[in-house]
Amino acid sequence: MGTKLTAVFKKSPYGYIGYVEELPGANTQGTTLEETKENLREAIRLVLEANKQIMEEELKGEEFTREEIGEVVV
Repeated sequence: MGTKLTAVFKKSPYGYIGYVEELPGANTQGTTLEETKENLREAIRLVLEANKQIMEEELKGEEFTREEIGEVVV
């Protein structure tokens, strides 16, 4: 069973804005809807990467187990 993310796109005077309802911080803008979709995929990757780095810092020096649970295809 996969987790689905919901992208929301809104028209603005300058093009489009987009965000992911389930992933705070994953938001972007673009001149066209297609550009905004591409930018949002990159924003998702960046948010996930930043969250991983934050957790690695918080866990530094701690004993823990890391286990891959799946892949999100964006």
